[in-house]
Amino acid sequence: MIGSLKDSVQEKDLDAVEAQIGCKLPDDYRCSFRIHNGQKLVVPGLMGSMALSNHYRSEDLLDIDTAAGGFQQRLGLKQCLPLTFCIHTGLSQYMALESVEGRNKYEIFYQCPDQMARNPSAIDMFITGTSYLEWFTSYVNNVVTGGYPIIRDQIFRYVHDKECVATTGDITVSVSTSFLPELSSVHPPHYFFTYRIRIEMSKDALPERACQLDSRYWRITNAKGDVEEVQGPGVVGEFPIISPGRVYEYTSCTTFSTTSGYMEGYYTFHCLYYKDKFFNVIIPRFHMVCPTFKVSTARMETNHNEYAMDEDEDSTDTDEYEDRRRVLDIPAPSGRCPRHT
Repeated sequence: MIGSLKDSVQEKDLDAVEAQIGCKLPDDYRCSFRIHNGQKLVVPGLMGSMALSNHYRSEDLLDIDTAAGGFQQRLGLKQCLPLTFCIHTGLSQYMALESVEGRNKYEIFYQCPDQMARNPSAIDMFITGTSYLEWFTSYVNNVVTGGYPIIRDQIFRYVHDKECVATTGDITVSVSTSFLPELSSVHPPHYFFTYRIRIEMSKDALPERACQLDSRYWRITNAKGDVEEVQGPGVVGEFPIISPGRVYEYTSCTTFSTTSGYMEGYYTFHCLYYKDKFFNVIIPRFHMVCPTFKVSTARMETNHNEYAMDEDEDSTDTDEYEDRRRVLDIPAPSGRCPRHT
């Protein structure tokens, strides 16, 4: 990724871009180009990746010419400049260069088309930063402190709460989560999250403690307090064996019709040395919260009676969305998380 960074540009080049797009670039953004001029469109992207079995995203940090070429003047994204781009999904994070259409100047966001509006300019926004400096340094801090894991030379934007760890006997379970804006929407309310679970047996455990995972139980609660219980065999179609010092990790996903929710539960294991002995291992409660969002001003100006928001969609546990393969040539996702059967 570092090798894909481009050389810095001169001030006159940035002045030319401002003249081309008719907007002033913020000083912190201009300053970054004295160090590097974004990166080449490569995989993996510098600004983080996310992978499920049928979905892959990796965001490149755009050079100034590519960003200027994507500068928007259309309604809904008026005077917005793309900062990142994913060659697989077409997803970008934009920076607002003016305070128009309900955005604050220099605010950074993912666009989220209003799927229930008749007006194509109705674009909601998931906010990711209040300025370029805040947005970029926050990301870098997560990378250098280990807040975001690096897996197979890719930065994955999973967030791990240090409190989200539970130990049962010799087995420890920890969870990290991430919100996927490209598979989410505000209208209708559909918030898509992925979670990565790590199951580890202490290296000091006795050999006869070796065991195999048989099933899982989930208790899923949305922001309204609605509860759904899900049970199923194995995880992501597998029945991993855990022995002293061994780690097993997998990724799955869930959706909510509310902006937040949480999951908790347990795994049922059987001992390999005492096959008639079964026991449960606690999965700690982990919370999922979508980022701050803004509703399109086009929607706010429309008669709200024209829209009916369906918030009855169930959250689902879909362990089949395992992502260890890192497949890149993946078909376009539906954005839905089908119920595991």
